[in-house]
Amino acid sequence: MSAPVELGKNFINVWEIQRKDQLQQKIVCPGIVTCLTASPDGIYVLAGIAEAIYLWEVSTGNLLVILNRHYQDLSCLRFTDDSSHFVSGGKDNLALVWNLASVIQLDSSHTPEPRHVLSRHSLPITDIHCGLMGPQARLATASLDQTVKLWEISSGEMLLSVLFDTSIMSVTLDPCEYLLFCGGSDGNIFQVSLCNTALSRDKTFQSDGEGNQMFKGHRNLVTCLSVSMDGTLLLSGSHDETVRMWDVQSKQCIRCINHKGQVTNAAIIPAPGNMFLPDSRPGVPLPRFSRHLNNSEQAEGAGAGGISLRLGGDRQEREETYLEKAERLHSLMCAVTDKSVFGDGENTKVRVSELEEEVRTLKKINKDLYEFSAQLLTKPH
Repeated sequence: MSAPVELGKNFINVWEIQRKDQLQQKIVCPGIVTCLTASPDGIYVLAGIAEAIYLWEVSTGNLLVILNRHYQDLSCLRFTDDSSHFVSGGKDNLALVWNLASVIQLDSSHTPEPRHVLSRHSLPITDIHCGLMGPQARLATASLDQTVKLWEISSGEMLLSVLFDTSIMSVTLDPCEYLLFCGGSDGNIFQVSLCNTALSRDKTFQSDGEGNQMFKGHRNLVTCLSVSMDGTLLLSGSHDETVRMWDVQSKQCIRCINHKGQVTNAAIIPAPGNMFLPDSRPGVPLPRFSRHLNNSEQAEGAGAGGISLRLGGDRQEREETYLEKAERLHSLMCAVTDKSVFGDGENTKVRVSELEEEVRTLKKINKDLYEFSAQLLTKPH
């Protein structure tokens, strides 16, 4: 499913990916949504509304928690790749690292606190990127203070700060984390090499031949960046109403897609399997998202807090079990193996006779070798 947010609106539109141009559900929120993200495992949805973070459970639609730790509006939210942590950035110059398990704990008397408060920026946070390796990942933050900072999520320690000559609106890392890409408010994209042995913790960007280079082509601020899985392609979106695909090695734009408005988000992702199946439908319908915290006092009805399950008995056609699938696959494999090795009919008998004769020959050779060795060992000197 796809869940975009309209700028300045207090609702989230939800579409089924394989059904184009059909609005499935409109999720009404308590205020204007400034940022939105879903956990990689598809279990949770985060939304930034004013200075608060709202966390929903997708399977039930329950609002699990509202986090009020920022002092100004939220600007970005990101999950780690294993969904164990998420990071929030705001106009209060702060980036907060949250442990998801501690946030959704059941003790209502305990107010969740962030694991780390990253407060080294002097102006609002504009973008956040979480690398790979879950809680051991590196975290990049971009800011209007013209810096991009690299952090270690596990310790909260700042690893690197790069100063540019323009405000940075977007940031990303390549999958190997060799290169840092930063989108500027002037339309330029800066590439910073992280493999330089002489790299100091505080650095000023200078274009050179050692990996620090620029992509030029956009005419307005670069709002989003994404790198392909093999690290060879860079996707960028801009307020100049274009999305550009770049070759990382040559820094050349290999494709430009025009839009009818400012581009706010763009990403390279693997195509979902059901995207090209128009008859495909979600197994469980998306529930209505709650606007109030889900607790015992506010729960309504006997079914409050329940989870929708898809039972095999409710289906018109019985679904094949895993055991049946395994047995069917085993039968097919055996049939193919028997046919390819032994053949059919008379060929099978001939092949068996040949193998038996070969075994007898090998046994005789082995016996002769044993007797010869025994004679050598027992022969008197």
